[in-house]
Amino acid sequence: MKKTVVFVLAFMLGVVSISCKKDLNKIGDTILNKVDGAGANAIIDFNNNFLDSYKKSTVRIEGILKYADEAVAKSKGLNTSTLPHVTEAMDFAYAKLTTVPSGFGKDKEVIEKEFQDYKVRKNNIEQKYAELKSYMNSEDFKDDKGAKAEAISKEIEADAEVFFTSGENIIAKIKPATDAAEEVILKDHPLKEYIVSSKAIMKSLDSSYEVLGKQYESKFNEAEAQKKYDEFAKAVENNSKLVFDVKDQQYSHKKIPFENINKNANNFLEIFRKLIRNAKTSGKISDSDISQIDSAYDSLLNSYNSFVR
Repeated sequence: MKKTVVFVLAFMLGVVSISCKKDLNKIGDTILNKVDGAGANAIIDFNNNFLDSYKKSTVRIEGILKYADEAVAKSKGLNTSTLPHVTEAMDFAYAKLTTVPSGFGKDKEVIEKEFQDYKVRKNNIEQKYAELKSYMNSEDFKDDKGAKAEAISKEIEADAEVFFTSGENIIAKIKPATDAAEEVILKDHPLKEYIVSSKAIMKSLDSSYEVLGKQYESKFNEAEAQKKYDEFAKAVENNSKLVFDVKDQQYSHKKIPFENINKNANNFLEIFRKLIRNAKTSGKISDSDISQIDSAYDSLLNSYNSFVR
């Protein structure tokens, strides 16, 4: 089963500690001109902690939604199988999100409001999940024919919708400032060339995965998939041409992580080619192929994060 696209977009485009400048708006310009390194770091820390929290909470909430669906079915006698296990979030980053940095400027207030909604809905979902779990464990559905399970499930779905909307809105608001803050930090960084080039791979990876995710859910489009493959292959080719030669010895240990990016990127290309070949024959993207794409994506993301951290 493929990962939720919103999760991939959210996590991958921002979780890295540093990245390149992209279409800076007025907030970005303000940061470049007025925010020092410490202020830039505060923005990046908030960005990284939020995205880490959002990633883990997304997995958790998707599990709760699945549990709720199964619970309703079981409470109405439509499904007698064991209810699915819901993975614990282990969301340590959430506790670090105490304040929204002032560097977000005029968007600070908007981000704070969205984050408050995010927290309220996150807590609501957990409380309602606990209530539903207790209801199912005690088999109270035998008394009301599943009416309460259905009601709680609808409440969880409503809260989840707001949760994900708030999460996406926060990401949209913090990204320009984060990109600008990263530019402050990258300005004279010895690894700037390698980071900028590697991030181009990750941006192309994200775009490719989004297309494949949509095609997996609907219909395979060879021309569109091949275009994304070619774009990704070009980014990988450009990055592979760079010879890691950094004079500052404190960064010499980054050579292997940088090379691992190219190694895992080429592995993704191999799996991408196989997916296209198989989908051309069958007319659709198989569960097996999208699962391999998921795994290759995770490996590349991990290697990139190891390099930039």
